[in-house]
Amino acid sequence: MTRQQLIEQIRRKKSFLCVGLDPDLKKMPAHILRMPDPIFEFNKQIIDATAPYAVAYKPNIAFYEALGQRGWNSLQRTVNYIPKDCFTIADAKRGDIGNTSALYAKAFFDKDSSGMSFDSITVAPYMGRDSVMPFLEFENKWVILLALTSNEGSGDFQMLVTNPLLSPKDNEDDISNSQVILDTNNRYLFEEVLSRSQTWPHADRLMYVVGATKAQMLQRIRQIIPDGFLLIPGVGAQGGSLEEVVRYGLNKDCGLLVNAARSIIYASSGVDFAQKAQEEAQRMQQEMAHYLQVAGMVA
Repeated sequence: MTRQQLIEQIRRKKSFLCVGLDPDLKKMPAHILRMPDPIFEFNKQIIDATAPYAVAYKPNIAFYEALGQRGWNSLQRTVNYIPKDCFTIADAKRGDIGNTSALYAKAFFDKDSSGMSFDSITVAPYMGRDSVMPFLEFENKWVILLALTSNEGSGDFQMLVTNPLLSPKDNEDDISNSQVILDTNNRYLFEEVLSRSQTWPHADRLMYVVGATKAQMLQRIRQIIPDGFLLIPGVGAQGGSLEEVVRYGLNKDCGLLVNAARSIIYASSGVDFAQKAQEEAQRMQQEMAHYLQVAGMVA
């Protein structure tokens, strides 16, 4: 999916909702567990219920890999079932170099090889550019780099100070960097990920993960990545505020994919789970439509 196609879907559905497909057998209704492929059947009903309100789906690969071959088969069926007008994200958080990254990319992008063709994949950038480029070499495929996550230990590395900020008069080469940092004399590691990755080939196909519980940091992030798309997990069950995410993160093209998983797919554990998922997805879409209308992006 191209950037323009994604923007068109956001405008058409008046939504920037991404539904996380994190199927946990322990949380599924009993009648689903009796089916031959409960993972796929659960996902299928969630997709059918939420497709009018979602522009993206994000299977968390761990929930499938943990089940071995049957989980992989369920994942393959799921990604092939997702409507073609929806953006697909393999939440795999891969990150390696050389042939290893190339094979990871092939696994999630090359349908002739693996039976799956996701639009994008999440990648950990710790090993640097050569761990990311094999994914970007696939035409029209996206890489979503982990930037500022919402987990408890995110500050262990992401908030490490890399350099005190030089003033523009001290070093003219640092003027552009100086201008993007707000209200601080420090530059943090997650900001290095953002700024350095923008110099890589095919950087126009990079997105970034920013946790919703870090919403106020979006002002800093938008100074570095004004036009890019951000994948925002953490709204809903994790306590992130959609209103704050929009306030600090919305750009002229929306530029947001807000992911909700547990609050939608486990809105009910009964036979009405799909209906309750639909109701929660519709509630979020209506809130998103309001923000898009206020911003003048949709009528």
